[in-house]
Amino acid sequence: MLQRIHDRLNRDEKGFTLIELMVVVLIIAILIAIAIPTFLGARKRAQDKQAQSNLRNALTAEKTYYVDHQDYASVAGADLTDLQAIESSLVWTSNDAATRGVTVDDPTAVGTSDSYAILESLSKSGVLFCLMDVSTATATHQPGTYFAKDTAGSACPAETGTWSLDANVGW
Repeated sequence: MLQRIHDRLNRDEKGFTLIELMVVVLIIAILIAIAIPTFLGARKRAQDKQAQSNLRNALTAEKTYYVDHQDYASVAGADLTDLQAIESSLVWTSNDAATRGVTVDDPTAVGTSDSYAILESLSKSGVLFCLMDVSTATATHQPGTYFAKDTAGSACPAETGTWSLDANVGW
């Protein structure tokens, strides 16, 4: 009897038991369950930041255009061509949120021309980010840069709509 116990204890076993393998698989499953939601959240945030970055670059191009012409760019083809020449890394369009680039809203369609510009960019996550730059005071806004977003990805607020001067609140 002692010999069998001694042989069993000193036996050179190779491999893992079924219980050990099941524990490893369980640990891996738990790690995956934690990692996937974190990864998806980081991906959405990165897509949103890309759209916001596109808008900030577009605002710089719009302000450059404004300095040269004393007017914001409209959806006319020549103006979009000028914006493309100023900031060639962006896709400029007049179709509301039709592309993953930057859409220029025509100021005359939403209010007083040459007093403000509305830019929008649709994130791959489906959030529409909006930026409005006001050059001269209007009935509803003082000069400055205003921010808004639409999580449904449908439309920016009108010039008289709800905008925030703080990107942390507006975006």
